Amino acid sequence: MTILITGARGKVGQAVLDRLHAAGLPVRAASAKPAELTVPAGVDAVELVLGRPDTFAAALDGVRQVFLYPEPAGIDAFVEAARAAGVERVVLLSSASVLAPDAETDPLASHSLRVERALTASGLPCTFLRPDAFASNAFGWAHPIAHGLPVQLAYPDAHIAPIHPEDIADVAVEALTGTKLAGRAVTLTGGQSLTFREQLATLAEVLGRDVTVETITHAEAEQQMGRFMPAPMVGSLLALWAAASAGPAAIGDTTETLLGTPARSFRQWAVENAAAFTLPKE
Repeated sequence: MTILITGARGKVGQAVLDRLHAAGLPVRAASAKPAELTVPAGVDAVELVLGRPDTFAAALDGVRQVFLYPEPAGIDAFVEAARAAGVERVVLLSSASVLAPDAETDPLASHSLRVERALTASGLPCTFLRPDAFASNAFGWAHPIAHGLPVQLAYPDAHIAPIHPEDIADVAVEALTGTKLAGRAVTLTGGQSLTFREQLATLAEVLGRDVTVETITHAEAEQQMGRFMPAPMVGSLLALWAAASAGPAAIGDTTETLLGTPARSFRQWAVENAAAFTLPKE
């Protein structure tokens, strides 16, 4: 009755694995680079590369539940291998972007949508977790904040409802071990709509120093972001933020609605991760 955690190097995957292990449940960590995993004593770390079906059988041996990161490469072969192995439940870390009207062509949404569709067609019992913006996306501002530089944004008043990654892990554990989320697709958010400007003000308060917000043009943002990600993804994100500037973000399901526990706030995330926004002392 082993539970397989794919993408176990990720923050959410690590948190899910740690919770399951602490509860005394048999768990196996999977990664394309298992040697780089840090897992609790007694937890097996195995190689699983979704683009390489030859890695599937060993990873899935004896597995009944799978926490799956969305990777369309090899998903059809993985589904067949999971069925052959006797997997009884798959919990997919999908994305709220699959709900967009242009999800099929959007470079961000289509990635998760293809995996959702493959799982739906497989007949395997599945739960789709669709988080919206992660609170940890704020790490993208760490460099300018730590160096006392302005944070440059094309849409500083875009509204999102950032979710703490630990909240996602809590919901994932329930989906893997309980029954209330079986067969469901849930859109996950934090409990509060915040603009980027408001998130930065929260960080400034937590850090005890000013954080300057500088508005730049759409074209300037395209140029800056294009240094780190493909142009289609840049365009998708900027279009999303432009639309999100119209008003407060919708609040979806939270740990409050699904588990009866208060959702962790963006402020809590900021306090926990304040060191990332501060230069180390010499």
